[in-house]
Amino acid sequence: MNNLKNYLLTAFLMVTAIFYGQEKHKKDKIKALKVAFITERLDLSSKDAQAFWPLYNKYEEDRDVLRNKEHSEVRSKIKDVGSLSEREANAVLNKYLSFEEEEEEIERDYLKAVTKVIGAKKTLLLLRSEDEFKKQLIKQYRERHGNR
Repeated sequence: MNNLKNYLLTAFLMVTAIFYGQEKHKKDKIKALKVAFITERLDLSSKDAQAFWPLYNKYEEDRDVLRNKEHSEVRSKIKDVGSLSEREANAVLNKYLSFEEEEEEIERDYLKAVTKVIGAKKTLLLLRSEDEFKKQLIKQYRERHGNR
């Protein structure tokens, strides 16, 4: 019986590790596709690319950290809104607004820094390219999963 428990636990851990690895692989693949897409669209010189990509990666990282923090501190509580008092709900709402302001500040600082490196026209092209990439990704997802 003890061997069965060990076997089941080992099998569960292996399946979990494989699933996590596949999810991480998918995220890495999407990130690589996004980098290639943006690189092609912006047609950056090697000098501009060396200055641009660290800014872009820092921006993405800062946004991810903020979103994860927001999820743990706000979004998870929104799911249980029925169990919150009015006072608790007000505190969660204020925290949500604070996260929104912080996200705007991160984006504003990033856009100012990027504009200094690649110029306003390419910064606008970057914004458009990111939107186009998202649309393309959604379209491919829908085609693969039969949702149109």
